[in-house]
Amino acid sequence: MTAFPERRLRRLRATPALRRLVAETDLAPRHLVLPVFVKEGIEVAQPIATMPGVHQHPLADLPAVVEEAAAAGVGGVMLFGVPAVRDAVGSGATDPDGILNRAIAVAAEAAAGRLTVQADLCLDEFTDHGHCGVLAADGSVDNDATLEVYARMAVAQADAGADILGLSGMMDGQVRAVRAALDAVGHSRVAILAYAAKYASAFYGPFRDAVESTLDGDRRTYQLDPANGREGVQEALVDADEGADVVMVKPAGPYLDVLARVADVSPVPVWAYQVSGEYAMIEHAAAAGLIDRDRAVVETLLGIRRAGAETILTYWAVEVAQRLRAGEVRA
Repeated sequence: MTAFPERRLRRLRATPALRRLVAETDLAPRHLVLPVFVKEGIEVAQPIATMPGVHQHPLADLPAVVEEAAAAGVGGVMLFGVPAVRDAVGSGATDPDGILNRAIAVAAEAAAGRLTVQADLCLDEFTDHGHCGVLAADGSVDNDATLEVYARMAVAQADAGADILGLSGMMDGQVRAVRAALDAVGHSRVAILAYAAKYASAFYGPFRDAVESTLDGDRRTYQLDPANGREGVQEALVDADEGADVVMVKPAGPYLDVLARVADVSPVPVWAYQVSGEYAMIEHAAAAGLIDRDRAVVETLLGIRRAGAETILTYWAVEVAQRLRAGEVRA
């Protein structure tokens, strides 16, 4: 007699309805946040060559961008400013009339509470040297002097109407410094998203085109070594202890192991950023006919969710949210 398998696990894969019924991981519009680049001094949106489908937007376009995201049901927009003028200390970041702070105010009014307005809190887009902090006399990034600027930047962003501040600079003590500055002026409601495990990654290349980075050198003295996983978990726990409301792992795809480890132990929500290089690889591979673009996009997002991310920053946020709402993607 033929010995048949005792367990037939394929039974629950037999039909779309069965697969949907037993799916362990879901994906919904609310799980997605759209990064948005707002550039000073332009009148029409400018395409970013290394990121097909992504643009630098003029301030006047921002209400329409926010409206589309809100209509799609995404959880928020993360704003990045591209200033016309930069200096050694990133003064445009703390100026209430700086491009990012103006963008926050415009986005907050357009959102009207339908999605969260998030702002990148870092100096790299505003400094003429491209580093995430102010420099000491020897050319190194001065951690504690940078914290003083971050505190002022946080207050300016909160005054402009941001719901969540994305602390992406990887300075030691940044969460504690920003939380104290916010609370001191009555902004206790403003949440902190700590880029806790942010790695010194090659996958940021297209993003640097998007913000027109002036960086000469690298950020390895403050961003994490790609070889280290335990250190990423430690960073997340420190940030949570200092008062972060959410911690994040960045990039997402190459660091799913770190994401899973952080998610297992974090006392606060855990997010991930599917960065520009991850986006560009799929777009360019699909354009070359090498992969099924739509399936690959959703598969990567499900993988990030499966690893433990409760929310994902992704340049496909609106597109995927629209597909989900239209029933084109399994929710």
